[in-house]
Amino acid sequence: MEENRKVSFFTEDDEEVIFYVLEQTKLNGTEYLLVTEDMDADEADAYILKDVSPEESSDAIYDMVEDDNELEAIAAVFEELLEDTDIITE
Repeated sequence: MEENRKVSFFTEDDEEVIFYVLEQTKLNGTEYLLVTEDMDADEADAYILKDVSPEESSDAIYDMVEDDNELEAIAAVFEELLEDTDIITE
């Protein structure tokens, strides 16, 4: 994983939020990112984003994963990839 890779996320109010990518993975052909707003905190909120862009698009479009089953499954994958990290889904 590249150090300090960033992605921009726009809220429903068109406010830009910058996230730092902690890890990425692909499951069943879908790309997922584990991101955080604060790289320096010992305990920080993290979010899982899902690539929802059309296959023919050269730009990636990400949405937050909101389905509880999908979120738990992907969180488990990220926990395996980041052995010293616990991901709590709420």
